[in-house]
Amino acid sequence: MSDSDNKPEKAIVLLSGGLDSATVLAIANERFDCHALSFDYAQRSLSEINAAQRLADKFSASFQLIHIDEGVMAGSALTDDSIAVPEDAVDEGDIPVTYVPARNTLFLSHALAVAEVMSSQDIFIGVNAVDYSGYPDCRPEFIRAYEDMANLATRAGVEGKRLRIHTPLIDKSKAEIIRMGDALGVDYGLTVSCYQANAEGEACGHCDSCLLRQKGFEEVGVSDPTRYF
Repeated sequence: MSDSDNKPEKAIVLLSGGLDSATVLAIANERFDCHALSFDYAQRSLSEINAAQRLADKFSASFQLIHIDEGVMAGSALTDDSIAVPEDAVDEGDIPVTYVPARNTLFLSHALAVAEVMSSQDIFIGVNAVDYSGYPDCRPEFIRAYEDMANLATRAGVEGKRLRIHTPLIDKSKAEIIRMGDALGVDYGLTVSCYQANAEGEACGHCDSCLLRQKGFEEVGVSDPTRYF
């Protein structure tokens, strides 16, 4: 009997391959038979998709890769090589150039469709409103509004099978997230967080995401398994 046979409920988990989404997968895996969704949206670092596949395998989750056409999420430093990724300072001011237009809105829309197809009422996403870069689609009010919309827009919601969007990390610091994941057996050496990681998944060590990750491991006082180029 497989581990999933003991978990009657299915959950859809948005899995980028980074530290936060890996932790969310581990949390969801405690209760649910997980189906991981990853996205190729013409981002700079495609090595994160390989990381997501490895993480799904690690937690015996089914895995689905969704392709979004190049240009749909243009205008971000993460999708346009002509826009430089900021380095050596965490941007705490205006919405940074690494913001990707409507990313979580589009990701959650795909997850919502897959959830209906799979008769799942639970979607997990690793948004965070503490140690993050100021993205508007990581805020609690966005998630609440999206969940309300989802339950108005779907057959399942109208028929009383209420969809739930779980955000277990939304109020956690990076250090708290690492402690949670460590307790659940997450191998952070499998993850890729860097905005501009190379094809081997090695990190730059200077972008927002790298700096926040380094800070988290330092605060926890454990070795950071990140590989740098």
